[in-house]
Amino acid sequence: MLRSFYVPCRHLSSTHGRTLLFGSVRLLSAQASPEGPVVSETNRAEATLKRFWKTVGIETRDNSLAITLDKRALKTPSGNTLLLPLHKRLAATLIATEWDSQETLLKPHALPVTSIASRALDALGDQDTREDVSNALLEYLDTDTICFHQDDPPPLVELQKQHWEPLLTWARTSLDVEIQTFDSILFHSQPEATKQKLKTVLKDFDQWELAAMERITYATKSFIIALALVKNRLDTEQAALAAQVEVNSQIQRWGEVEDTHDVDYHDVRRQIGSAASLLSS
Repeated sequence: MLRSFYVPCRHLSSTHGRTLLFGSVRLLSAQASPEGPVVSETNRAEATLKRFWKTVGIETRDNSLAITLDKRALKTPSGNTLLLPLHKRLAATLIATEWDSQETLLKPHALPVTSIASRALDALGDQDTREDVSNALLEYLDTDTICFHQDDPPPLVELQKQHWEPLLTWARTSLDVEIQTFDSILFHSQPEATKQKLKTVLKDFDQWELAAMERITYATKSFIIALALVKNRLDTEQAALAAQVEVNSQIQRWGEVEDTHDVDYHDVRRQIGSAASLLSS
C-alpha cells in the first residue's frame, strides 16, 4: 500500500553550551579550545538563529546515508552521526529537504523527519528504553480512541462504523486478540492477554518501526490506528480520518472553527506522515 507524506511540527529546543538542538538534531558542534569557546558556524547559528550553511547533501558513508551541511554530517543530540539505511532514501531526502528549506531564519517547526530519525537512532536501539516505550504505548490500549463508541448523534455513529469497525475487525482477526469496545471511558481496560500478545508484536519491531509507532500513537491517541499504519493496513490519510472521527462529526453538525479545526487537520497529518516516511523502503 502506498503511503502519502506530510511532516509534523516540533518545538525548538533550548540551546546548551555549543550545541544547538532542533527537535532532535544536533547541529555540527565545534571543539572548545583551552582559551575558551571557538568561533564556529554553530555558535553563530545559536546567536542569530539564521541559516549558516550553503549546501545540503546526501552522501553514502559506512554503507549508510548521511545528510550533510556543507559536506559535514548532521549529528543527533547524543552525538551519533545521523545515518539512515540505504533503503530509507525517502526519509533521507525529506530530512535533506527540511534543512534546505530553512531559507533565512531557522524554523522551529520544520524538522519533523529529522527529529523522529534521531529518536530512533539515539533511544530505540537501547533495550531498556524500548521496554519503557512499549509499556507506555500499551497503556493507550485502555483508552484507545477507536474503542469508545457512542450511539448518538447519527453522523458520529456513521463515521465510527466507517472508520473504526474495519480496524477493530482487522486487529481481532489478523492479530488473534480480543479487543473490547466501551460506551464510556471510566474504569475499563483491555484483557491482559491482549496486552501481552501485542507487547510481543512490539518486540519484533526494529527501531524505525517503534519510533513510528510511538509518534503515531501519541498523535492519534490510538494504539490500534498506529499499529495498523505500521503494519501497512492504513495509509496516512486513512489513519488521520480514523483519528478525527469525533472532530469531523462535530464539523458536520456545527461547522469548522477557523484556526482550530483546520490547524488540527494539518497537524495530525504532518505527525502521521513523518512517521510513515520513516517506514517507507
